[in-house]
Amino acid sequence: MQKAILYDTTLRDGMQGENIFFSPEDKIKIARKLDDAGIHYIEGGWPGSNPGAQLFFELVKDIPFKQARITAFGSTRRPGKPCDQDANLQALVNCPAPVVTLFGKSWDLHVESIMENTQKENLAMITESIAFLLDHGKEVLYDAEHFFDGYKSNPEFALKTLDAAIAGGTKTLVLCDTNGGSMPFEIEQMTRAVVDHFKDTPDVIFGIHVHNDCAMAVANSIIAVQAGVTMVQGTINGYGERCGNADLTAIIPILALKMGRDCISDGNLKKILNLSRFISETANVPPVNSRPFVGNSAFAHKGGVHVSAIMKNPKAYEHISPELVGNKRRVIVSEQSGKSNIEYKAKELGVDLSSSDINGYHIVSSIKELENDGYEFDAAEGSLKLIMEKLTGQFVPLFELESFRVSVEKDKERPCYSHAMIKIRVGDTTEITSAEGEGPVSALDNALRKALTRIYPSVDEMHLVDFKVRVIDGIDGTDAKVRVLIESRDENNIFSTIGVSEDIIEASWQALADSFQYKLSLDKNK
Repeated sequence: MQKAILYDTTLRDGMQGENIFFSPEDKIKIARKLDDAGIHYIEGGWPGSNPGAQLFFELVKDIPFKQARITAFGSTRRPGKPCDQDANLQALVNCPAPVVTLFGKSWDLHVESIMENTQKENLAMITESIAFLLDHGKEVLYDAEHFFDGYKSNPEFALKTLDAAIAGGTKTLVLCDTNGGSMPFEIEQMTRAVVDHFKDTPDVIFGIHVHNDCAMAVANSIIAVQAGVTMVQGTINGYGERCGNADLTAIIPILALKMGRDCISDGNLKKILNLSRFISETANVPPVNSRPFVGNSAFAHKGGVHVSAIMKNPKAYEHISPELVGNKRRVIVSEQSGKSNIEYKAKELGVDLSSSDINGYHIVSSIKELENDGYEFDAAEGSLKLIMEKLTGQFVPLFELESFRVSVEKDKERPCYSHAMIKIRVGDTTEITSAEGEGPVSALDNALRKALTRIYPSVDEMHLVDFKVRVIDGIDGTDAKVRVLIESRDENNIFSTIGVSEDIIEASWQALADSFQYKLSLDKNK
């Protein structure tokens, strides 16, 4: 089985993406997760460019890793400056990281027009910088920046830059599609040309590093492996500058499951989903539901024909078993659903349809009526479970609303703030509480949480992750119905609930109350 080496640059190239930031402490946590998932190289940043990267390397130097090698990033020496007088190279030498990924110019456009350098000096910069770092005990990987654009412009010079890197002593050549504009057939052709160029040079390891500006980053990485590349560089979730980098959450399963490459254990492959979500949460960026393999919708089925088929054999509409990557199959109930969707979903959610005279067809009809009124249960599985329990007579409310009152106040000196008073019944007990919040929904949430915590302490584990409001049909202006979706989570679960009303507070209350009912039902069934 051929080996593939996984190189993660989320902590450097990924941070160049818009709205992506990790503190040095965040980066330590992420590095541990990457190592635990089986990544071979973890690039931590450019120590010569910012203090945050240097602090990360100081913090990480004494942490034992299972297999990952921590890597620093930097450039070749400046034109006309000796290596021992170049501040960037000195920072790399002094960095505790045992590995350095050094980039140099492969494109004559950059060498001559951007840097105003000569080709001869550029080649010397590559060779001398690599040799200098090797002499100081570093493992050196060479990133050939803009290689594919450089090869298209001047193949002879582009290959000379790789020769210069080998002359400096490195054994790893990483071909970069820095602008992300190359097509898979171009990547394959040029990669094969490079591999052939070094056919008589022993022990060379080829790598690929591509960007996603033409939505080809994953495809280009895979075709490069097919053409002879061993090391694949990328980021978790594809974070990166402009349109991002190659997404390792897609590349790793493809290498392991589709190409049979020895890159990650079966156990580590199952950690990919949690790794994706952990980094997404650390970056404070919502997960992309449609992301292949790890997205919430990656194995979701909505059409009745599809659901009927996967109940007989999941292979009918799934290219792999979702459990292989730590994901799970989801069946969505909506106005497009059939009886099969309801039966599958009821079983998944723990609703016993056999205990009621209400059958799947009746539930489908009721769901469709509700969706016609503005509900959307494919995005609110928590509320769906409660609706199914109500329709089949299995719903036992763990609290009931008696009344609530919300006031909003604004004066010249401070922003709007809200106060909520709520009266609920739990069994034979009545709870009346009040709380403030930054808005009416926040005030209601705080008041309900305050009332329930006395009886159900576990609600303290739960917190709101996302709150969305949608106007269903704007033709009625301020009288239009609104849909409120709330996403909540506790230590082990993420769940969504929904409310619909002409009044935004009423819709919010419906979704909020459902989220607490669902959370408490989970605890009850433990």
